[in-house]
Amino acid sequence: MHTDNVFWHNGQVLRASREQLLGQDGKVIWFTGLSGSGKSTIAHALEARLHRLGKLTYTLDGDNLRHGLNSNLGFSAADRKENIRRTGEVAKLMADAGLIVLAAFISPLRADREHLREILGKDFIEVFVDCPLDICEGRDPKSLYKKARSGEIQEFTGISSPYEPPVDPDLLLSTEREPVEECVEKLLSSLETGRAGSSSNA
Repeated sequence: MHTDNVFWHNGQVLRASREQLLGQDGKVIWFTGLSGSGKSTIAHALEARLHRLGKLTYTLDGDNLRHGLNSNLGFSAADRKENIRRTGEVAKLMADAGLIVLAAFISPLRADREHLREILGKDFIEVFVDCPLDICEGRDPKSLYKKARSGEIQEFTGISSPYEPPVDPDLLLSTEREPVEECVEKLLSSLETGRAGSSSNA
């Protein structure tokens, strides 16, 4: 809902000052891919590395947000869209605070990810965690694919609901061939050189 009586208020401490204090640029690294592709694993591994480098980070995990902020949302197309929108708005605030945000979400539709790019602007870094469906299904750490195949879970991405891979992601990680450590090194290298979004300090 939009109203003309709601205004954005800027405080006395601006984003540039927060980033200077932290010695890093706020940004949102958005991991998209099938369930079981390795999004959360890579995000948490990258967070650990960045923490050791003295960077302030936070990982937004899809399951975690559904325990609280998005607990009233299901898995219909409309609810998934809203799930991504809310998370994008939270990530925007965190990036404005100067944090490096790592978001691990299936986020299956290109339109929703393009909306994220509109919300986050230059802060948005889209990382496609690419992995064939059969390998993701073979991993199946939460037995979700098994439940989807049996009909216990409806509208499951990759089985009964589509996944639209990014056409031109900022970074592509192939977890079929690249181990987690290699993916993390690739991410760090891209962040340092600015190939995956602008980065002057992180």
